[in-house]
Amino acid sequence: MSELKQRAIKLLARREHTRAELARKLAPHGNPNEIDTVLNELSASGLQSDARFAESYVRSQTARLGAARLRQTLRQKGVATELIQEHVVDLPDEIDRARTLWTQKFTSPPADSREWAKQARFLLGRGFAVDVIRKLLKETD
Repeated sequence: MSELKQRAIKLLARREHTRAELARKLAPHGNPNEIDTVLNELSASGLQSDARFAESYVRSQTARLGAARLRQTLRQKGVATELIQEHVVDLPDEIDRARTLWTQKFTSPPADSREWAKQARFLLGRGFAVDVIRKLLKETD
């Protein structure tokens, strides 16, 4: 087995990786043709799968992140748009996830506009939609 393939398998043994992530991590150790060959072999044997990565990532991060942030991160990691739509569509209710996260972070509703903005920025940074944030913070008043 080639050194490049061994390196890729070691990376995959730690966690799932997208094809693009593996290509980037293997780039210093081989030429593009060798890397492409190794990645094709890994995909064909089922050791590397972008769909499995997307499913794993969404499952592990759903409680902490909103749909927008999940989509953005998957896109940055090189997951195809079709796979992103497939895995991000079936999420539990966004307002419930935002409420759970909000109650873990904040003990009381926003007292003034400054506090409201702080809480909204927190949820916005986690990738929740603006309308979800407005609805949540209005209902906590």
